[in-house]
Amino acid sequence: MKVLVLGGGGREHALAWKLQQESGVREVLCAPGNPGTATCARNVSLDILSPAAVTAFVQAEGVDLTVVGPEQPLAAGVSDALRAAGFAVFGPSQAAARLETSKAYSKAFMERHGVPTARARICDTADQADAAVAAFGAPVVVKADGLAAGKGVTVATTVEEALAAVDAAMRQGSFGTAGSTVVIEECLVGPEVSFFALCDGTRGLPIGSAQDHKRAFDNDEGPNTGGMGALAPSPLVDAALVDGVMRTVVEPVLAGMRSEGTPFAGVLYCGLMLTADGPKVIEFNVRFGDPEAQVVLPLLPVDLAPLLLAASAGQLPTEPLPPPTGARVGVVLASGGYPGAMTTGFPIEGLDVAAAADVTVFHAGTARGAGPDEVVTSGGRVLTVVGEGPDLRTARDRAYEGVARISFQDMQFRRDIAAKYV
Repeated sequence: MKVLVLGGGGREHALAWKLQQESGVREVLCAPGNPGTATCARNVSLDILSPAAVTAFVQAEGVDLTVVGPEQPLAAGVSDALRAAGFAVFGPSQAAARLETSKAYSKAFMERHGVPTARARICDTADQADAAVAAFGAPVVVKADGLAAGKGVTVATTVEEALAAVDAAMRQGSFGTAGSTVVIEECLVGPEVSFFALCDGTRGLPIGSAQDHKRAFDNDEGPNTGGMGALAPSPLVDAALVDGVMRTVVEPVLAGMRSEGTPFAGVLYCGLMLTADGPKVIEFNVRFGDPEAQVVLPLLPVDLAPLLLAASAGQLPTEPLPPPTGARVGVVLASGGYPGAMTTGFPIEGLDVAAAADVTVFHAGTARGAGPDEVVTSGGRVLTVVGEGPDLRTARDRAYEGVARISFQDMQFRRDIAAKYV
């Protein structure tokens, strides 16, 4: 197959890296890609938010499968256009993608179909949101309805903090139209787990779990980010939990989406809180996570391309995948100031020596510099350094050995990724 991966971050580097190794894949293209994907794919210039441009490119290049990496092309209807033109695409429809692109839709959907989740109120005005905060008390969670680059959620420990989050989203417009509606919900208590299932519209196939680290600083302090590191598989997920999540979350979601005329085919990323009352959904994503993809995909014990093609055709296998062996720990290296104001364009040193037999460096916010081999920072999350090993301790040690070989101005990273599990 010739496979096109849409996107240019760490998730897309991990997808291209995985696909390029597989015997059934002839060529991987990545649009727009980054300096990292250039080592395992052919980067191409393409407006991935234009359904017409993507469809024309797929036809001209003879692409056999398009894999949509980030959520924005899904929200723009790229997968719908490709399907309408008769091309195989892995990624849900624009309507089905609302499970991620609208937190209000997702919350209402879960309530309609009995998916376990936190109690919540959907608020269309700031005054409604202020009243909901007062009713829930603290701690409480404030979520912007639309896409906000992983920064639209505030876990407020005080009522004042929650009201400030409402004010920022709804009165000051910090997230644009994404914050014109907010969801106020109870703050669930328990460890968080990321759970991934490939879906073909009817069936779901679990493919792995991970632990994300959302807060910017050590000890889970600081603002929420898109993710500062991850480990896989989650030590909190056993076979019984997998069965339970499939039964109470994934299968009801698939049945509900079918019943509402928007069957879900793609990857369903279930962000779960393991509460005293059982797993509850914090949020859904409708694509591979970042940085979770960088630790989950290397552990996949089978080829990815046939699974993605089968999911796109409604023909996922019914038998479960063999369990993964070993572990992966990924540490995100970010630009100073992330997730707030930051300066980029700094040369990155040590990339050539950081990658070793047991360390893989996935690029996210990087770009070509002035020199022929120079790579510079170009975003908030710059790199994910992934260590592999037979267990989490070994994988963690190797990841931080890789981190120690890389440097760029104002580099920031957490030093406690996976620490509580080793």
